Amino acid sequence: MEHKKVSVLGVSFDNKTKETFLEELMDRVNHKQKSFVVTANPEIVMYAKKDSAYMSLMKEADYIVADGIGIIKGSKILGTPIVERVAGYDLMLALLEEAHKQGSRVYLLGAQEEVLQNTVKTVHERYPSINLVGARNGYFDFSDASIIKSIQATQPDMVFVALGYPKQEQWIQQYMTTASKGLLMGVGGSFDVLSGKSKRAPKIFIQLNMEWLYRLIKQPYRLKRMMALPYFLHEVKNEKKQVTKK
Repeated sequence: MEHKKVSVLGVSFDNKTKETFLEELMDRVNHKQKSFVVTANPEIVMYAKKDSAYMSLMKEADYIVADGIGIIKGSKILGTPIVERVAGYDLMLALLEEAHKQGSRVYLLGAQEEVLQNTVKTVHERYPSINLVGARNGYFDFSDASIIKSIQATQPDMVFVALGYPKQEQWIQQYMTTASKGLLMGVGGSFDVLSGKSKRAPKIFIQLNMEWLYRLIKQPYRLKRMMALPYFLHEVKNEKKQVTKK
């Protein structure tokens, strides 16, 4: 059974399968509704916990996806289990597949120019029916409103924003204030994988929910970032204790 929302350290996650997310998001796209999608892992939750402006921004999102096995573990500890982990990269690919089937208008924003161009090339090759209305790298002045206007002028049905948190969500929030339609989703380093710059973990790591370990082996510099997970689980256990006391 799926519940509407599950709160983990103040962040309200949607408790849905990837299929349900896809169905609902495409329904909103087809009805020209605006959708602000956040894919959140423990690192993002911990950032929101200490940054009130980012937390209030998260509350404006239409959907918050549990991207990270740590979120699933945390929800179980709290006694409100989330039905499944939905990796942001997988959801992006599923949306691109739907965009291909429907000939949707897609805009790509973020990453380095070379990575972006290779991502554009991959999208053209894999999803030839997508109407790719534009692409821009992630090196621009975020306070420049003309960029938002120029992207909105292309009338995209979907905009994938690869600026990394918290910038991508902050930028999406700005975009949404003047947008009339469109699904906007922060996708972090997904263009790196889609372009072929980075390799996704082998299937066995993904199936065992150990994608984080593969990333750590490949990118040891991520250790500091990965330390957010034990802190996150510690905070979740503290929250559980507080709830139990009440």
